[in-house]
Amino acid sequence: MDQKQVINGIDNIARIDADVEIAVGAIGYPQPRIRAQGFETFFSTIVSQQISTAAATAIMQRVRDLLPRLDASSLLNLPGDALREAGLSMRKVEYAQGLANAILDRVLIPGDLQAMNNEEVIKAITVLRGFGVWSAEIYLIFSLQRNDIFPADDLALQVALQRLKGLAQRPTPKRAHALIEHWSPWRSAGSLFLWHYYRGAPV
Repeated sequence: MDQKQVINGIDNIARIDADVEIAVGAIGYPQPRIRAQGFETFFSTIVSQQISTAAATAIMQRVRDLLPRLDASSLLNLPGDALREAGLSMRKVEYAQGLANAILDRVLIPGDLQAMNNEEVIKAITVLRGFGVWSAEIYLIFSLQRNDIFPADDLALQVALQRLKGLAQRPTPKRAHALIEHWSPWRSAGSLFLWHYYRGAPV
């Protein structure tokens, strides 16, 4: 989604959700997030798991410095200890090598994902070790630019919803889905706004 699409989606949600309307007036609109399709983005997803954005950025730069091109073949030609020295845990090295093998063996064909529906994309991605539904939904939003995705397992989205709706407790994924069901078909824009709200709203 470009900026115009993000704003349009959030404005449509604000028309049917007074809490969002008030919040947009207080903190404004988020910037769009667009990621490339393919191996590098999947690899970056592995690197980013359970570490800070700054740490993930540093590791990605170290890996890029090791390789003329960050693709499946080049990564598999690296010795495993090179990735460990770049900052990846042993398990993340295994996930990254599994991803590279899956692409080279055509178990996962990133170029085919665009033509699939959301459920098919999630199924295709989650067969890989290290990739759950959340990872697939993030790819759907940022790489495939799907308009109606809400990663309900995301902790930041749950906390943002709790604040936005004035809830006593953080909603479960099931409850979070129910709270924003009426945001469809703009739930990807709504997710972007909630991440923005999580960072910018008063506690």
